[in-house]
Amino acid sequence: MSSSGLHDFFAPVAFSVWVSVIASFVVFVFGIAAAWWMNRARFRGKTVVETLFLLPLVLPPTVVGLILLVLLGRRSWLGKLAEWLFDKPIVFSWQAAVIAASVVAFPLVFQTMKAGFASVDRDLEDAARSMGATEWQLFRHVTAPLARRSLGTAYVLGFARGLGEFGATLMIAGNIPGKTQTVPTAIYVAAESGNMTMAWWWTGSVVVISYALLLIVPRAK
Repeated sequence: MSSSGLHDFFAPVAFSVWVSVIASFVVFVFGIAAAWWMNRARFRGKTVVETLFLLPLVLPPTVVGLILLVLLGRRSWLGKLAEWLFDKPIVFSWQAAVIAASVVAFPLVFQTMKAGFASVDRDLEDAARSMGATEWQLFRHVTAPLARRSLGTAYVLGFARGLGEFGATLMIAGNIPGKTQTVPTAIYVAAESGNMTMAWWWTGSVVVISYALLLIVPRAK
């Protein structure tokens, strides 16, 4: 493979990994907050809120992408606000790719974390409260350590889901080589244009990365 071919190969791979790193961190933070809250909160409409959190898991990615495109497009108030603040639109940018990966990965991360928090012995938490621990101290020193394997699994699964995202990313970030082209979109274009050699190279890279991630998951359980 020539130097230009290597660049063409590595550019989508590096971009996909970079997007997945940022998206998985964002989803990890918001997932912890949402799972912690939903695991303890008792309010009317809780089922509705939780179903909303999980909705991207069952919706076709293109539907998720269309919703994001409407919400963040240049005609929406969110899109106009972002363009005013950052002097550029959100759509068809690397930020759009991160948003798409984060939204589709969130339900998987949220559900895994919620199950991990639910498995923590409440008696241990109540004992810590009786000793004067604040909710933050309780989370930091009791709940999070006991649920660390589920939290680790959630992060790995979120990273893998973001890495493989295609439909929503294509809708909101597009497929701009060197700017927003991820491995899944690159594979699609290569296969459609008949460049099966490059498509298989990119497919192999995704298989290798995904396999390595799956090897990590059992250790985090």
